[in-house]
Amino acid sequence: MGDIIPETKTELENSSTVYVDETNGSDTTDAGKQDAPYKTVVYALQVHESNIKILIKKSPKDGYTDISGAALKKAKKRVEELSKKAKKAEQQKKSEAEKEMQSLEDEKKKLEDAKLIVLEQNPTLQQATKIKIREAVANRGRRVKVSGWVHRLRTQGKDMKFAILRDGSGYLQCVLTGKLCHTYDALTLSLESTITIYGVISELPQGKTAPDNHELSADYWEVIHKAPGGDDAFTNKLNAEADPSVLYEQRHLVIRGESSSSVLRVRSQIMKAFREYFDSKGFTEVNPPCLVQTQVEGGGTLFDLNYYGEKAYLSQSSQLYLETCLPSLGDVYSCSESYRAERSHTRRHLSEYSHLEAEMAFITFDELLNTIEELVCHTVDRVLSHEPTRDLVYQLVPDFKPPQRPFMRLDYKDAIKYLKEHDIKKEDGTFYEFGEDIPEAPERAMTDKIGCPIFLCRFPVEIKSFYMKRCSKDPRVTESVDMLMPGVGEIVGGSMRISDLDELLAGYKREGINPAPYYWYTDQRKYGTTEHGGFGLGVERFIAWMLHRDTVKECCLYPRFMGRCLP
Repeated sequence: MGDIIPETKTELENSSTVYVDETNGSDTTDAGKQDAPYKTVVYALQVHESNIKILIKKSPKDGYTDISGAALKKAKKRVEELSKKAKKAEQQKKSEAEKEMQSLEDEKKKLEDAKLIVLEQNPTLQQATKIKIREAVANRGRRVKVSGWVHRLRTQGKDMKFAILRDGSGYLQCVLTGKLCHTYDALTLSLESTITIYGVISELPQGKTAPDNHELSADYWEVIHKAPGGDDAFTNKLNAEADPSVLYEQRHLVIRGESSSSVLRVRSQIMKAFREYFDSKGFTEVNPPCLVQTQVEGGGTLFDLNYYGEKAYLSQSSQLYLETCLPSLGDVYSCSESYRAERSHTRRHLSEYSHLEAEMAFITFDELLNTIEELVCHTVDRVLSHEPTRDLVYQLVPDFKPPQRPFMRLDYKDAIKYLKEHDIKKEDGTFYEFGEDIPEAPERAMTDKIGCPIFLCRFPVEIKSFYMKRCSKDPRVTESVDMLMPGVGEIVGGSMRISDLDELLAGYKREGINPAPYYWYTDQRKYGTTEHGGFGLGVERFIAWMLHRDTVKECCLYPRFMGRCLP
């Protein structure tokens, strides 16, 4: 096809040549030159609105040729369509901006008008009774006064607003209607604001749902404190996709959530059940010190500190002190914090954890195991017998099943055989041998595969603490036990304690421990020694097992672990 020749000299002078390469051109970075062509004719026409001459290349093997009249006409039509579309979009954008501006003006006026609405209590109404939400069912039909935090908020139409109120004892749906939801406070109310509502609580008709199947119809309400909105709103501080580090940083807000608060409520009932069991068995609760100068579970996990110029530690366990109480108080227990400086980030480790510990005199190893089993089963049964807590447990774990007695009893040497028979190996591909400690991963693998509580018993002397008694039938091993639960692993550790003075002194020597600071502990073998034993239960691990939590960090108020000591 030949070149298109301008009809006049003026057209020739004013025209410019634009190049379009449909294969290798670019409509974003190039300038329509022969060495930098456009990709489309449409774009070329949009850029150059004046008279232009277009040379086009259809494929790499072709050279540049004049654009055909039909192709040029089609391209110009498309440019017109795009131009009209752009103008329409611009008009629509302008219209939406005007509408948004009007909406903001209307909202501003609405808020200003709302400031003029003043609520007053009706003096002819019944005097309101101040209640907690847990008392709501018992106060249906009466006018009540309830204070709490706005947990959820929903507006329905122009004249109705629903607020789920939370006061720590429960949740209550409250309904604001008419003038009550037109005030400035109502229009600007935000989640986590604290309010007081007056009204009558009524049971909901069939087909409607709310906490405890009732709601409060408000006749008056007031704001105690309004939580911030906008960028600083509660929902912007936390959300379901937040990184775990953010959730730990904002733990003080996380515990307001239904799941986290439910875990803490169940924890409270578990602690009560523990104490009820020990009280029913005649144990005495004691409170050993947290500042100590001796170790219990090895020096490598001690938190040390300067105690008035002397070296001291945070307690790893209250066990040694509990043993000293046996001659005066009989069987004893404590529940206090223990501290382990383990540089570990596993799902079951905390640097500070609640430690339920007990010591008993004049018992056998079998009696020790029976006590642990009885404590666990009693606690679960007691928690499930408390209806509000049972409901929380099954909300968190719909398929929860209490453990069945008796628990499986498995000797350490048989566990080593089990690992070999089921091809559970070390990281280097070799099998575990007698005398080696079984780490968390293979222990968990075995426990989860067996699928029931296990008493793993009689560990070798070399991998257990200095105070554990040797078995009379096999002095290679100790009368020791770890109670393992599916999904968590070890929850309880216990043993019979050395009762013989010489055996204890040999234990100090074997572990390289200076016996001098332990004089008070050694004296228990001088002044009326007897067979005795005890155990320690990790409260957070117990809760993680019972409530199927992913980590023990979810099972305490403010978790402390490596790298985290705030808030």
